[in-house]
Amino acid sequence: MATTTNNDVQTARGTRRLTTETGPATKTTELMAYIGAVLAVAIAALLVGDGGDGGTDPFSAEQALRYITFLTIGYMIARGLAKSGTRGNNNDHDA
Repeated sequence: MATTTNNDVQTARGTRRLTTETGPATKTTELMAYIGAVLAVAIAALLVGDGGDGGTDPFSAEQALRYITFLTIGYMIARGLAKSGTRGNNNDHDA
């Protein structure tokens, strides 16, 4: 007879896992913070500079893309830390 863990159920066809590795990403607050930060950087890049004085743009699109990349890396690290060692329920389908 096969041994099961607390996360598994023995069925007629075999063992079925009741939990997934993690919960859905859309249920996390860091997703909303990430989206807000990306929008803030994009809006700031649009509004700052281009004063028409022929000078350089103090916050260029290149800098904005660099900051968005940094935010994306930070978000991926935050999700990785949040997912490590946690389990979600397979019946948890609401987004």
